[in-house]
Amino acid sequence: MHLAITRHELERRKAQLADLQRYLSSQEQDYRSLRAQLQAFIDRYVSELGELYLEHDSLESQLHTAMVLLSEALRRHGMDAREPVLPKATVLPSLKHLPDAAPLPAAPQGGLEEAAPPTLKQLYRRAAMRLHPDLAQGDLQRCEREQQMRVVNECYAAGDRLRLESLLLAAGEDPIKVSGSDRSAQLEWLKRAETLVQGRLRVVQAHLAELQGHAMHRLWLAITQAEAKGLDPLAVMANRLRAQIAERRQELYIGLRLQPESALAHDFLRRRCERIGSAC
Repeated sequence: MHLAITRHELERRKAQLADLQRYLSSQEQDYRSLRAQLQAFIDRYVSELGELYLEHDSLESQLHTAMVLLSEALRRHGMDAREPVLPKATVLPSLKHLPDAAPLPAAPQGGLEEAAPPTLKQLYRRAAMRLHPDLAQGDLQRCEREQQMRVVNECYAAGDRLRLESLLLAAGEDPIKVSGSDRSAQLEWLKRAETLVQGRLRVVQAHLAELQGHAMHRLWLAITQAEAKGLDPLAVMANRLRAQIAERRQELYIGLRLQPESALAHDFLRRRCERIGSAC
């Protein structure tokens, strides 16, 4: 296909690409800024609550082991007791990283070069010089060149300049020597650059939207608003965790001392299963 682009159109497309790159840069900066703020909040959240969550999970794990042993003992005594499900461990929050951007292709040097386009006869001679069978290396290449020269002759006879140009470009001829300009290279570079920038923009915006929809982002906004009113919600959450830890310790103390033949043991196991969502 014959590709044409004027100098004005080339400059307009380049200006559009530059605008798109500036917008991409601003979106990347928005992402980096939001991610840094959210990561700072997550670091604070983990610093204040992380050890409490780990202690709580450890006690839950110990309780689960004790309840499994208790359920087995109850079944040995003829009582209907299902094994409790494993409690879910707390997953501390983390953020994804934005992947690195693919580099843009190098722009053709020198801008849009213009020259008088060669005549059809000049194109034909150039094709003959590049594709002549006598220049082949081996029988296979000679057969290929003979076929190509038949096509070249047909194009010349039919005055099909576009097809002749395409054959020369496919054979590696300099675009300027084929059509009088490097518009094909310029257009190809613009298309590749635009595609890469637009693709990168979609990736950045998807990661930005994911940050904005992250559970920790919602929690950060809520806690920031509460703290602006003089409240300390992280301290409230920490105290709640400490209370749950105290309850788990008490449960573990009792669970390790229950006699499996007692009704109390069966009732204790049932309440434990109900709390963690298992029908025992």
